This record gives sequence, structure tokens and C-alpha cells, in this order.
Amino acid sequence: MRYITTRSNDKSYSLREAAFAGLAPDGGLFMPAVIPAADLDEVRERAASSFADMAEYLAGLFFEGDLSKEQLRDVTRTAFDFPVPLKHIGGDLYTLELFHGPTAAFKDFGAGFMGRTLGLLRSDSQRLTILTATSGDTGSAVAHGFHDTEGIDVVILYPDGKISDLQESQMTTLGGNIHALRVDGTFDDCQRMVKEVFADTAFRAEHNVTSANSINLLRWIPQSFYYFYGWTLWQAAGGDEAPEIVVPSGNYGNLSAGMLARRMGLPIKRFVAASNANDVIPEWLRTGDYRPRPSVLTVANAMDVGAPSNYERMMSMTGGNIEAIRREIVGWASSDDEIRTGIRELYDRWGYISDPHSTAGYLAAKHHGVRGFWLSTASPAKFGEVIEPVLGIAPSIPERLARLLDRPKISSPIPPASPRLKEFIASI
Repeated sequence: MRYITTRSNDKSYSLREAAFAGLAPDGGLFMPAVIPAADLDEVRERAASSFADMAEYLAGLFFEGDLSKEQLRDVTRTAFDFPVPLKHIGGDLYTLELFHGPTAAFKDFGAGFMGRTLGLLRSDSQRLTILTATSGDTGSAVAHGFHDTEGIDVVILYPDGKISDLQESQMTTLGGNIHALRVDGTFDDCQRMVKEVFADTAFRAEHNVTSANSINLLRWIPQSFYYFYGWTLWQAAGGDEAPEIVVPSGNYGNLSAGMLARRMGLPIKRFVAASNANDVIPEWLRTGDYRPRPSVLTVANAMDVGAPSNYERMMSMTGGNIEAIRREIVGWASSDDEIRTGIRELYDRWGYISDPHSTAGYLAAKHHGVRGFWLSTASPAKFGEVIEPVLGIAPSIPERLARLLDRPKISSPIPPASPRLKEFIASI
């Protein structure tokens, strides 16, 4: 498989070149030069065995030739060793729970796959620096996915005071090759600093810097796999051939991965982009005017993104035609008060405790009368400070997360300035 960029198809790149670069040399994002077609009968058969077995088949469509069959099997068996249930909430309401991985967020799918695959692609003498910005869940998933991986250092930027205590604990208590930087600013500042470092090609080359955000195709492509699995579970539950799927979204790697799955042949009627107050994409879908702007802090903090990077992939896959985009995606944005009301409603009516991001998905599904399911992207355990004041009870915290809260946090303060970030990277 060769890869091109969202800004040019004049040059193609190998998997190793694209994965190690993260952001393309022209500033765009990498895309498969040819999107492979999936055999849906094979998908059903493999999914009936396990998610990992199905993921091995889908990963092979992209990466066979760069990785051996044995390596693909090992990566998928190791990265995807947790359940992915379709939960029937009640009535016509279904959600695909993507938070049963090691850090209790959907980003475990891409981060776990990427951590293991980069380790295989790296030469023995090569040391890599993974640089990533997080609005909450990416950092913890990346930290876990790469912790103690030989030859790889991980630098994570997060906005100081703007993520949950548990999210911060997940990325600041591991130590070793994981370096957490708390930025005096917003997630957009963190993302800007990362992009400015990536724009310095000489610095990147000298320090072998790549990204683990969803801009990196090794993070992005595996996120398409659970759309196939959710579809097989929906079929088994008696659902329509082509479901509608609601995707809580911030940087839109998740939704654009669903668009990739659809282009691989997965029958999806349409997507609903579920946003919080940072409604850049729903506004664009409604008005045709794309207006990135500074993010605002909300109770669904992992979606606090004002300039979503994967907008470029969404444009690339639709040829930039707004009418084509609108036929495939509709949007809906919820305020903090509406999200709190949704959390209360899900619990009072069905006894289901939902995190703020997944609740934004529920609200969008309800508004659009969705026949399908929404993606539940994070465990409610990670957002007790939002949920407990609403419900009067705290969500239970799994042992794998609870033990982190007693560990000392280790992070370094940094101003929102890329020169200081470069100094830190050079000092590792």
C-alpha cells in the first residue's frame, strides 16, 4: 500500500515513511492512495470469531506487505484483547461501547495498534520521539500504548487544569519513556505547538519526531475497524442493513475513520456528527462556512477542539463538495446544560450511566431520530466530577483506573510556545 496526502497526489509514500512523518511534508494528512474494498462476508465470519480476528483481516487490506501475517496477528491479538459490546439501552436506543480497553476510551483502539506497529517498523538503531497533543483521552491512550516501548520516547501536551483528574493521572503516573507537559493554555495551543514543531522539517528529522494524534494514519486507520464490528452486531440485533451512526467528535479522526469504512464498502446510511459547544463542524454542515476558532471549555472536554485537523480528510474523501458531504453527514451540537440533562435522562429512564461525550451522541441520536446506534467513546468512570453532581452518585471506577489515583503525578509546566517545546524534546 502506498499513501498520498490530502493536499497532493503527485507523490506517494511507503507506510514507514508516512507513519514516521505523522504530518505530511506539504502540511496535509496522509491517506491511502487506493482505498481497499472489504469483503463483507469475510467481515461477518471473522467478527463471529472475535473483534481481533476481524481486525486482522481488515488490517491486512492496508498493511500486508509491510507487516507479515504473523506480525499482523500478533498486533491485533495484543492490541484488541477487550470486549466491544453493542448495548441495548431501551426501546430503539443502542450504543456501541468503545471504552472497555486499558484506558477506558475509544482511543485505545488506534493507540494500541500504533504503539505495537511502530515498534515493528522501527530499526534497532533508530530512536523515535512521539509528540502528541491531547484534550483528554488521547494522551492516556498513547501513554499506555507506548509505555516502555524500546527506542521510543513519548511527549504529551495537555491544557493545564482543563482535563479530568483521572485523565491527568493516566498520563502523568507512568514515568519511564512517557513525558507529560502541562501547557498554560487551551488544547488549541497544544495542537498549534505540535504543528509548529512538525513544520520545522530540519528539527523533526534531527530528532525523529512523529505524531500519535489521529493525524497519524497508524492511529487513524484502525479506528475504522469498530464500525465494521458494530455493523455486524447491529445486524445480529435485527437492525437495518445500513444503520445511521452517531459519532461524538472533537478532532474528527473518529468520524473520518467511519467515512473510510464506508468507502471500503460498509453499508452506513449516514453519520451524525455530535458536538458540544465547539460546533465548528455542525455549523459548517449547516451553513457551508468553515470557521475554525478558539475552543471553549465544556463538560465534554475531550471534544473541546476549535480547529479540527481531520477536516482535511473529510474534505479529501468528498472532493470538497458540500452537498455530497451533507448527504453523508448531519450535525448536532449540545450545550453543557443539555448534556447534564441527557445524563440525568439516560439514568432516570433506563438506569444507564453515560459520560458527557457519549451523552452528546445520545442527544444527537434523539434529535435526528436515528435508526442505528451512537458510539460511546469513554467510560463514565473518567468523569465522576461531572456525573456525580447531576445524579447524586459517583460512577464506579474500575480497579485498573482506581489504582492510578494514588500514584504521584509527574509533569512539567510549559508556556504555549513551540521554542520551549523544542528545547524540551532536544533535552530528552
